[in-house]
Amino acid sequence: MTQTLLERQALGLDDTHLVEYDDRVKVHRQLLAPLLDLSGRLQNTGCQLAVASGYRSFDQQLTIFNAKATGERPILDDKGRPVEINGLSDREVLFAILRFSALPGASRHHWGTDIDVFDPAALPTGYRLQLVPSEYASDGIFHALCEALPNAIAPAGFVRPYQHDLGGIAPEPWHLSCAAIAQPYAEVLSKDILRQQLAQTDIKLKHAILDNIDSIYRRFIAVGEC
Repeated sequence: MTQTLLERQALGLDDTHLVEYDDRVKVHRQLLAPLLDLSGRLQNTGCQLAVASGYRSFDQQLTIFNAKATGERPILDDKGRPVEINGLSDREVLFAILRFSALPGASRHHWGTDIDVFDPAALPTGYRLQLVPSEYASDGIFHALCEALPNAIAPAGFVRPYQHDLGGIAPEPWHLSCAAIAQPYAEVLSKDILRQQLAQTDIKLKHAILDNIDSIYRRFIAVGEC
């Protein structure tokens, strides 16, 4: 089945809708104005805004996923500890990965509408950004940013799609989405086009993915606020 341009962009297969935000990050061209608005609102609170991650292609997400599936890259549990995958079934490994990493084709970062943010002024000298919950907790280095975001994001058109733990994707206080721009991608990303794409992709754990696509879509994809 031929994919439409919107479907290809939703799957992370087309990047013609992107522009450079800085020398490391690309975002949807329509995201630039909301980002500038949000940055200004946060400056009024004493926080700065930097984007750690914006657009991520299908192939980039595939590399991350396959590295975790083969053990080349650690799979972390809810406490940030590496999961021992030896002895786990393919389904168990798959769902452990999906707790923190999306399937290729199912990441909101494919759309260019979603970003991971931090406050560069709060980074200690020599500290390497991790994007883990402890950094945004009450005693974390980005606590001030985390406290400032709720009042700043709504007027600028952003939401936190993974603010709450619904039993699928772990909470990500750093993940913001521009609702109006993201909505068309959320609507077009169906279970069928995702299944078709993954069926023809050289992805690890493919049988487990296709056998469990219904529950994966329900728990990890058709959730989160747009």
